[in-house]
Amino acid sequence: MSRTSTGRDSVIRVLVVDDDVRVARNHQELVESLPAFTVAGVAHSAAEALTQIRGHRPDLVLLDLHLPDASGLSVVRALRSAEEDPAHQTDFLMITAVRDIAQVRSALHGGAVHYLLKPFPLSALRDQLERYAVARDRIRMSTEGEATQQDVDRLFGLMRPPAAAGALPKGLTKATADLVAGVLRAADGEVSASDVAERAGVSRVTARRYLEHLCADGRAELRLRYGSAGRPEHLYRWVP
Repeated sequence: MSRTSTGRDSVIRVLVVDDDVRVARNHQELVESLPAFTVAGVAHSAAEALTQIRGHRPDLVLLDLHLPDASGLSVVRALRSAEEDPAHQTDFLMITAVRDIAQVRSALHGGAVHYLLKPFPLSALRDQLERYAVARDRIRMSTEGEATQQDVDRLFGLMRPPAAAGALPKGLTKATADLVAGVLRAADGEVSASDVAERAGVSRVTARRYLEHLCADGRAELRLRYGSAGRPEHLYRWVP
């Protein structure tokens, strides 16, 4: 995930790359409809993509792998192998009909933040763009200090789509997960597992399990408050 020094509220500049003019236009219109994004340019070939990336220096490229003059992966390799400015590295969101597993591996090894297989609804692209914006903002706000495993899990988890309904960890139910999430969302700031348990009408152990799931899913944050003695207190906060 790239970092820039343009400020926390800077708009994310996107280059749309697709050999299909109609598809490129649809993706361009979607990007322009999102307030956190702007279109830096549109390209229909690998050569044009490289020229525009070096000229416009976008934050994110929506990159089709099947281009008329070369694979989109060649664009990634060319940029990664060149001595680009380390203060501004471009991220890539692969958008393609190429389903070859070797290509998928190459895209991931090249640093792609995600890989969307055509055909897909525009809502899937919108979801990935919104997740990218949140993850990028979190990274920008965490430029100092050391990362905890929770920080790393949360940032990487933001680029993953939410688990399908019913795909909760064994022993957890959607009804109780929604209940605990609702209590945490309505809380004013940080609350303990005991507070959540009392408000949700469940045991503290149950509340703790669901709160840990929300943290792992990126929807809640955990902070340890250390007192003068004894174990640290676990405090949870909903992530808007």
